[in-house]
Amino acid sequence: MRVLGVDPGLTRCGLGVVDGRPGRAAMVAVGVVRTPGDADPGERLLYLEREIEAWLTRYAPDVVAVERVFADVNVRSVMTTAHATAVTLLAAARRGTPVVFHTPTEVKAAVTGSGRADKAQVTAMVTRILGLSSAPRPADAADALALAVCHAWRGAQTSRLAALAEGTRS
Repeated sequence: MRVLGVDPGLTRCGLGVVDGRPGRAAMVAVGVVRTPGDADPGERLLYLEREIEAWLTRYAPDVVAVERVFADVNVRSVMTTAHATAVTLLAAARRGTPVVFHTPTEVKAAVTGSGRADKAQVTAMVTRILGLSSAPRPADAADALALAVCHAWRGAQTSRLAALAEGTRS
């Protein structure tokens, strides 16, 4: 299963592509889309859309895994993250690529074994799981890979169980 992980953000949007299945994962690509903070928000969203479209075209993922936006006291930050998430949803929907959401706690638990892991622990485990020679930087890139690994491991398992359940109903 090829998964595009997206750590949504308008200033920095982490993107990571992983080929994986439960217990195995290999990095295909990682990067961060940066938009200028002084640009018009609409222009920033258009730029982000073009970049996500390019990744979808280049890597043809089976699924897009996005970090679920969580409520925070900083409403402005939540809104810009939600805008970046919407751009991702739209780009994937145009292609018929399914989108799944994972909470930060779920992702941390999948890659570190603890839903309370800090960013350094997540980055260290992503580096180890994927056999990378150096840690992905910045943290947005590591988070995107963590999302992709989480879904490759958990999503594939969930899909397999659903297929088995469907087979027993036939």
